[in-house]
Amino acid sequence: MIQQLAEPELEAVLAHEIGHFKKKHIQKTLLLSALGSLAGFYFISLLAKQEWFYRAFGFAPGPIAPALLLFGLLSGVMTFWFSPLANWWSRRHEFEADAFAAEVMNEPSPLISALRKLNEKNLSNQTPHPAYSRFYYSHPTLLERVRALNG
Repeated sequence: MIQQLAEPELEAVLAHEIGHFKKKHIQKTLLLSALGSLAGFYFISLLAKQEWFYRAFGFAPGPIAPALLLFGLLSGVMTFWFSPLANWWSRRHEFEADAFAAEVMNEPSPLISALRKLNEKNLSNQTPHPAYSRFYYSHPTLLERVRALNG
C-alpha cells in the first residue's frame, strides 16, 4: 500500500495515526477494555454464586469452571447489544484523528485522497444503509469522512 500512496497522502495517513496517539485514543480504549473485563469478571462472580445458573445448564453447583465456560459462550449474546455504542465511540475517534491530520497537513485533500485509495483497495461499501453502518461499522464511511473533512 505504501507504494500506491503519494508522499503527502502517506504523511496524512501517518498524521491520522499520530492523531490517535495525541488524542489519547489508545489509552482510552485500553482503559475501557479493562473496565469491561472487570465488569465481566464481577458478573461471573455473581453468577458463580447462583445455583439456578448451574442447574439451568445441567451442571452441579460449586466449581467456577462451568460458570467461566458458560459466561464465555453466552457473553457474545450480551456484548452484541453494546457494539453500537462501542462502534459510535470508535467512529468518533476516527473523526477526531481525521481532523487532527487535516490540521497538521493544513488541508484535508491528501487524507481524502489516501482514504479513497484505501477504500478502493479494501473494496469497501461506499453507501451502506445508515442504520447498518451505525450498528456494525467501527469506522465512518468514506462519504461521512469526506463530508466531515470538508467541513
